[in-house]
Amino acid sequence: MRETVHINQNLEIPPGELRFKFARSSGKGGQNVNKVETKVELLFDVVNSPSLSDHQRNIIRKNLKSQIDSDGVLHLVSQESRSQWKNREDAVRKFIELLQKALKPKKKRIKTKITLGGKEKRLTLKKHRGEIKKMRKVRNVYE
Repeated sequence: MRETVHINQNLEIPPGELRFKFARSSGKGGQNVNKVETKVELLFDVVNSPSLSDHQRNIIRKNLKSQIDSDGVLHLVSQESRSQWKNREDAVRKFIELLQKALKPKKKRIKTKITLGGKEKRLTLKKHRGEIKKMRKVRNVYE
């Protein structure tokens, strides 16, 4: 396994802060499924992690609240492979991607105004559609 888990230039997490639980995986694998614990659950204590600053901790808790339990522990599961080692590597990869995405600053939306030409174009198209629909109407011959 890696010496440190590199998230971004401001954050590296020592592997000692990551805990792993193993269980029997579901799905394909034949007899292997019944006797080998290949499913990996990665646990990371967001609340008590010394590697995170308070700002990073708050951002992670806000952006990943659906994956963090009431004790402040982040849970990630991997059971794609039949190999425990591969699932463990996959869980760490998912963990890195998840934290990178959570810590990436969100772009602030800049409100824009509809241009006068855009407004006019929309209204002309609406008028045109109305005319087309009016043409479809069956007219009474005796009017």
